[in-house]
Amino acid sequence: MTQVNYPLASPSWGKEEYEALDRVISSGNFSMGKEVLSFEHQFADYFGGKHAIMLNSGSSANLIMIAALFFKKENPLQKGDEVIVPAVSWSTTYMPLQQYGLKVKFVDIDLQTLNFDLSALSEAITDKTKIIFAVNLLGNPNDFDKINSLIEGKNIILLEDNCESMGATYKNKQAGSFGLMGSFSSFFSHHMSTMEGGMVITDDEELYHIMLSLRAHGWTRNLPQTNWVTGNKSDDPFEESFKFVLPGYNLRPLEMSGALGKVQLEKLNGFIKQRKKNAETFYQIIKEFPFIIPQKEIGESSYFGFSMILDEKYNISKNDLIKTLTDNGIETRPIVGGNFTKNEVIKYFDYEIHGHLHNAELIDRSGLFIGNHHYDLTKELNLFKDSLHKLFH
Repeated sequence: MTQVNYPLASPSWGKEEYEALDRVISSGNFSMGKEVLSFEHQFADYFGGKHAIMLNSGSSANLIMIAALFFKKENPLQKGDEVIVPAVSWSTTYMPLQQYGLKVKFVDIDLQTLNFDLSALSEAITDKTKIIFAVNLLGNPNDFDKINSLIEGKNIILLEDNCESMGATYKNKQAGSFGLMGSFSSFFSHHMSTMEGGMVITDDEELYHIMLSLRAHGWTRNLPQTNWVTGNKSDDPFEESFKFVLPGYNLRPLEMSGALGKVQLEKLNGFIKQRKKNAETFYQIIKEFPFIIPQKEIGESSYFGFSMILDEKYNISKNDLIKTLTDNGIETRPIVGGNFTKNEVIKYFDYEIHGHLHNAELIDRSGLFIGNHHYDLTKELNLFKDSLHKLFH
């Protein structure tokens, strides 16, 4: 087996994280508690939301955002409502839409930015559109000025899947804070790691209260005394212990994950700064290889990883590139899920494809990405450069 010299992901913990774990272990309180609550408050402050709710994963964050919209008191989402999504994203952007019976409209992506093709998005919006679910792909925020101009005056909800783009900004505002709700992930391979973990931020108090109930069995226990779900709770905690009002889940995070999140959040600025430095090196290297199309930054990317699309006019084999990189110990993956509509699971969806998905299909055929990290990648990126020279010179 080839030695891995340039991994896709790497641990970002130091002694502070292990001390945080020891603190939770010593307390004997392992289920969601004060560490999670404290982390939620710090996260909301950092990312510019009034409310933050931690979940056990970024996938659960997407699920609970969609679910919450069905239980609003006014204008709740209905089965069959139309949601516009980009054709390239991770599976858990789409799965909650199918699970809640929504009509999914797939739109092509821009070959440069890997986010929505804004012209196609503009054409796809109709009177039936209820949600635009924007995905900030591989660290790159969307052009939210343009998206907001497209939905101005329309009764359309903007949601953000920001699971790959923690710390990215658009015009000095955090990605994930532009929509009615925004999801984040703190999985091992992401910008900060809490083992598993996710977060939703929102300024909408009603949706926040709905998510508090949905996160834990649909019960009332975690709701404030006066809340948007039940109005007022009983003063008797016994009565409220097992009182179920919504068809909820168990999406609660561990107390350990909350403690880890507090430490990692303190380090996040440094992590993002180093990722940007690594990006400068990567883009300098790519200038030598005109057959590679890199991702074009919108706003300020947090550079989850470095994508590459082979320009097909050069007739260069993706398989040869992958083999060369692999032989040199450089891990690669497809660009997220590629064109999601190619997957067999699509037969279970109520969906349509707007126009064509030429760029999503091109990414499927000719795209891949390599990792970025919180540490200096000069050595690894020089290995990457040397590997390209071996293959193409």
